[in-house]
Amino acid sequence: MAKQSKYLGGTRILPPPVGQRMSVSGLVDKTFLAYNAGRLREASRLLTERMLEPDVTVGMSLTGALTPAGLGVSCIVPIMKAGFVDWIVSTGANLYHDAHFGLGLPLHAGSPFIDDRTLRKERVVRIYDVLFAFDVLLDTDAFFRQVIDLPEFQCEMGTAEFHYRLGAYMAQRERTLKLGEVSILAAGWRYGIPIYTSSPGDSSIGMNVAVMQFGNKGVKIDVSLDVNETAAIVHGAKKGKGKSAVWILGGGSPKNFMLQTEPHIQEVLGLSDRGHDYFIQITDARPDTGGLSGATPSEAVSWGKVDPDRLPDTVVCYLDSTVGLPILCACAFDKVGKRPQKRLYDRRGELLKCLADDYRKKVSAAETTKKRKVSR
Repeated sequence: MAKQSKYLGGTRILPPPVGQRMSVSGLVDKTFLAYNAGRLREASRLLTERMLEPDVTVGMSLTGALTPAGLGVSCIVPIMKAGFVDWIVSTGANLYHDAHFGLGLPLHAGSPFIDDRTLRKERVVRIYDVLFAFDVLLDTDAFFRQVIDLPEFQCEMGTAEFHYRLGAYMAQRERTLKLGEVSILAAGWRYGIPIYTSSPGDSSIGMNVAVMQFGNKGVKIDVSLDVNETAAIVHGAKKGKGKSAVWILGGGSPKNFMLQTEPHIQEVLGLSDRGHDYFIQITDARPDTGGLSGATPSEAVSWGKVDPDRLPDTVVCYLDSTVGLPILCACAFDKVGKRPQKRLYDRRGELLKCLADDYRKKVSAAETTKKRKVSR
């Protein structure tokens, strides 16, 4: 018999019949063998066998209308509680719609084919096939303005601190209304998970922050602090001999904000690093249009965002996050269960100081070397 090619060493495609008692992880492992199902299987293995090891710091980016579809309640809050996510970058819109759940305001499954002129007349808002009353927006706006008017918000802070403080009041509402744990903002406060927004003004939360300024009230957002804090999280993870992983849902600004931590460390601050170690993305964006949303991990290597030696530990699944995320979460719970909380929110000051000290040492050493060359 001729020698078998090394390319024929993969799992044989001969799956068992799907059975009634097959677990989600069993279904993925045994029947998701090709195409984007195959990529989801690879992502599940990367997540459960490597990314969720205790020494890995996992960042998650949230793009697209995930919370209105209930993904915050069903997936994101549970994995935050289980210690599967250590820091988050989200669109402001996802956090705004997350607040509806924490305030007990109902959203409903509907149809994408209703006449939107009729919906407007009936004061119903549509996000594709999710429907809710216009008053849900008004009540949520009122909550944010009421909280932002409090004395503790009359200062400058980064978005992690802003969302942490909001989360305390959201958790209070959860308890008062006996809702259980349904809000990402509340979970961030409860479990010490820093939540950043890459574009603070680009959401209804940002609009409510803005309107407060007409009365010379409210918070001022320090976006530069966010840039440095997120880089400090990654720097601290790698400096401590650990690893850094990114779990990207969609693309957009949150994806870039999460990945730019490495160029900030290497290119701007001039500190030694090689990029993130693990990379999972679920996206429907194509790479050939040149946008960041569809940019591949291999392209990210050229920017220093992903460690070139770790390129095999990257997976892109081309499918809807509302399909892929629940499956990955179910696999994680099946195979890992939970892992220790890192509570990175509590360590922001320590991590930022470490990054700043290392940068100043680098600058000081460079200036000393320059002076020595001049003196010669």
